[in-house]
Amino acid sequence: MNPSMGGDMSEQAKGLWQAVGAYTAWGLLPIYFKLLHGVPATQILAHRILWSVILLAVLVVALRRVGAIRAAARGRTLALLCASATLIAINWLTYIWAVGHEHVLEASLGYFINPLLNVALGMLVLGERVGRVQLAAVGIAAAGVVVMAVSGGGSVWISLLLAFSFGVYGLIRKVAAIDALGGLTVETLILVAPALAVIGWAQADGTGAFGTSGHTDLLLILAGAITAVPLLLFAAAAKRLRYATLGLFQYLAPTLQLMQAVLLFGEPLRAYHIAAFALIWAGCALYALAGWRSARVAAA
Repeated sequence: MNPSMGGDMSEQAKGLWQAVGAYTAWGLLPIYFKLLHGVPATQILAHRILWSVILLAVLVVALRRVGAIRAAARGRTLALLCASATLIAINWLTYIWAVGHEHVLEASLGYFINPLLNVALGMLVLGERVGRVQLAAVGIAAAGVVVMAVSGGGSVWISLLLAFSFGVYGLIRKVAAIDALGGLTVETLILVAPALAVIGWAQADGTGAFGTSGHTDLLLILAGAITAVPLLLFAAAAKRLRYATLGLFQYLAPTLQLMQAVLLFGEPLRAYHIAAFALIWAGCALYALAGWRSARVAAA
């Protein structure tokens, strides 16, 4: 056996496990947020930012990345990170609120839409060429959203806000000249002042969740690891896998969310949900097929 081939296979296997770990962690987030039932979404978000900053600061210092991140986070890049920080805060807050108010189904729908929205954004904003199959995939998914919007799915705004906030966030991060660890560190640093204000205000007026029980405190502290670890796993997987291969894993998280919504949380799966999901899954299948074929052509 060719030693270099064995090394490549080993790296690919690591990448596959890292991708599975990242998307599984993201897919199981509703269970974590359900454990914090009763804690306001704004406070969960604030603690998520605070404890992420602390964990990321430790990682950045340990990896001796302070100088490199400081050098990168200037001028245009810093302005872009201010915008991406705002978008990720909106995304996180919407998701936390959706889980807490029994809308995990709509949240999962948003993340099924997201990869197809990325195709549309790449075409419209970056001028990327899109094949007919991919364009058809986007159109079919859009039809699913329309079905939900006109069929009484009043909470479709959750799906759209999650998809658009994360889609535009990803677009900004794609053009920002900074890596995953550096970008997330700067974003959370940008958000830490308002996060501390939310926590301080809540603690001062007696509505703060932190300090009410050891169980709640531990869950809030774990928000840092729950935020940072999947992203770092994803970044590591992205280095080891073809992007087309990695793209196939992005449906794992919303699939897990959908299963939890129906099987664990008892959210009703209505006719318009089924119709919307059927169209969006069809779009996702077409998109995945197009990516698989492109990867085969590139490897030939």
